[in-house]
Amino acid sequence: MWYHFIAIGGSAMHNLALDLLQRGHKITGSDDEIFEPSLSRLRNAGILPEQFGWFPEKIKKDIDFVIVGMHARADNPELVKVKELGIPYFSYPEFLYEHAKNKKRIVIGGSHGKTTITSIILHVLKHTQIKFDYMVGAQIKGFDRMVKLSEEAEIMIFEGDEYLTAPFDLRPKFHLYKPHIALLSGISWDHMNVFPTFDEYVKQFEIFTNTIEKNGILIWYKEDKELQKISKSLRVDIKQYNYGEHKSVVENTQTFLLTEKAEKIPVKIFGNHNLQNIQGAKLVCNALGIDDSVFYSAITTFEGANKRLQKLYENKEKNILVFLDFAHAPSKVKATIEAVRNFYPEHFLISCLELHTYSSLRKEFLPQYSKSMIKSNLSIVYFNPQTIELKKLEMLTNNDIYYGFSQDDIKIFHNTRQLFSFITTSIKKNTIILLMSSGNFNNFDIKEWANKFL
Repeated sequence: MWYHFIAIGGSAMHNLALDLLQRGHKITGSDDEIFEPSLSRLRNAGILPEQFGWFPEKIKKDIDFVIVGMHARADNPELVKVKELGIPYFSYPEFLYEHAKNKKRIVIGGSHGKTTITSIILHVLKHTQIKFDYMVGAQIKGFDRMVKLSEEAEIMIFEGDEYLTAPFDLRPKFHLYKPHIALLSGISWDHMNVFPTFDEYVKQFEIFTNTIEKNGILIWYKEDKELQKISKSLRVDIKQYNYGEHKSVVENTQTFLLTEKAEKIPVKIFGNHNLQNIQGAKLVCNALGIDDSVFYSAITTFEGANKRLQKLYENKEKNILVFLDFAHAPSKVKATIEAVRNFYPEHFLISCLELHTYSSLRKEFLPQYSKSMIKSNLSIVYFNPQTIELKKLEMLTNNDIYYGFSQDDIKIFHNTRQLFSFITTSIKKNTIILLMSSGNFNNFDIKEWANKFL
């Protein structure tokens, strides 16, 4: 088949393109901008567009299918040409559902933790040698790509994103997958540009539970108040199970899971939110027929997903560590800081948050972050004014940050070199540096900085 990707440079889109290429299909694509690591991966595979931009003249009737990314606009000239020629086209999630519609589908949703939970399940399934297809939102150690499709696998695991499907389909992505087994990790307002009120945002999760297949399963985090409400109005045919944190103990900065057989299972991730993620993943694996002994055998080697409390650097002599985390929503920022603080109570904790998403750069959304960084010894907020201009938002002031975060001693930066220079001069012995962002600090090379100055 010949597949053409409109907006091929996206994180998910380019991974799907690489998977289809490996399966022997012809792949072409276009985009108006492509960043790393998509750029190098597409170039190495020989499918990087020769020029950036949209070229409707390259859309031919011979193309079998077109896959359209969310980055493309509804009036994209290539998409207009596709419609004129009558070529079948799909959004990214539509295409995944079409592939998996005859498989057992497992969808992991929620405002936070879904990437880690999905990653744990994939890791356990790989350990069991069960064949499976998947789509996950981050790179995972031991997996070449974020997407894998096949004919022989009987199950597919989806990370269920609540953001919009495509410029021509304004449904949240996870409404399309129709799971047999679903998990919801919690609800915390996000994507203010799409869901301007919290109630509207919560409604998307209610709709999601109604897409669960007949006699399906819903697994949900029991401490979340919104999920408690949703659980009371589920269809009667849906079986539901709730979960909390997995029992554990910490000994000399090593976390051990405590099993029902009084065993202590060492794990490489830490924090209360990760103990919740582990327990949720375990229940999904149980629903797939995987017993606890197999789960515990696999979880000991799980190292986490990329940018999920990922250890970037460690200086053992000075006891300095640098962690990178995808945290951007207020609840995740608070949970991530608390996890690091509780695990390293004696360290000097420098927490730095980049405001990068549409919601986080809105003045009226900032109070959602109130007191979220208060457990840090040094709290820093960074944002790039150019990002605000590109998103066509009202420019933030320092007072907006102070008021929103309810923290007068917070440090604010708009320049990455000044930011990391300040962090360097603030480091003491026994210091943890926690960098949180869904962006990339304006393409600043954090690893090079750490190796040079720390």
